[in-house]
Amino acid sequence: MTLDAVGVSDAEESAYRTLVTMGTASAQDFALRAGLDTTDAERTLETLTAKGLASHTDAAPRLYRATPPDVALMPRLTQQTEALEHARATATGLLEIYRDTLRRRDAGGLIEVITGADALRQHLRRIQADTRDEMLWFCKAQYVAMPSGSNSAEFDALARGVRYRVLYEKAFFDDEGAVDNVIEGVRAGEVARAVPHLPLRLAVSDRAIAICPLVPGGPHGSPEEPTTALVRDSSLLAALIALFERYWDDAVPLHVDDSGAVSGTDGVTDSDPLSVTDRRLLSLLVAGVADKAIASQMGLSRRTVQRHIQQLMTLAGAATRMQLAWQAARRGWL
Repeated sequence: MTLDAVGVSDAEESAYRTLVTMGTASAQDFALRAGLDTTDAERTLETLTAKGLASHTDAAPRLYRATPPDVALMPRLTQQTEALEHARATATGLLEIYRDTLRRRDAGGLIEVITGADALRQHLRRIQADTRDEMLWFCKAQYVAMPSGSNSAEFDALARGVRYRVLYEKAFFDDEGAVDNVIEGVRAGEVARAVPHLPLRLAVSDRAIAICPLVPGGPHGSPEEPTTALVRDSSLLAALIALFERYWDDAVPLHVDDSGAVSGTDGVTDSDPLSVTDRRLLSLLVAGVADKAIASQMGLSRRTVQRHIQQLMTLAGAATRMQLAWQAARRGWL
């Protein structure tokens, strides 16, 4: 028998199956088919009726009919499924609390040391596969575990909606195949920027776990097997995320044009990237002048003004006009 999960006992399921095969039956007919005496048969049929598995006529003698299985059982199964999903979510939440408590009491749970390039590759692939929202990445020159173009996990994650913010240092683009790999990543949805130099290698998943080296690697680092730290929720993780954001704010957005050319790879902002029109428009925008008034003052259409603002936001790597104003002040555009 298989309906225990929806509150139907083995005996009730057997009786229901019998009634399904009979169509309409009196208590006496049911008793004969089920091998019960009339009293037990009537009691069983009333139980089925009370559980919504059967119905009966009002005239004497009562005739019983099985409730269609989709009506009798599917709502019960749906409720049971929802209850199981709620229980699973609750158990998952409790597990996270339990693990968090252990990590806070045991430093070994906050920082795990990984030794060897193969182990590092496996951890990088696993955390990307587990990432739900965002990956943050410092890419330095000369790979330690993953050559350019070999991180297929990134493209899988991008395809399912994970956001990648990747910072490249200038020397990275001298690696073989690096430029083609960046072009492919940007076209797949990666948000990329460049800086002249990065202090370390770093990958952060969902702001919950980070991987960073304990000993510098690459051609100018240790020749030994790489030793890497897996850092979980802690002040150290918060510091690594803050370091990423600080470098991100100062970085130059990378742009890939239709021909596949990449600009911004030197990580240095053009000292004067704005035209006279852009600079005047930007000063009015920062002063709080509305788009319509800017268009009137500059003799432009409102749509042209909005297009210029969008281009400035792209140039500054800003997602909002407030960020554009902040970047303009920091970069000396005003």
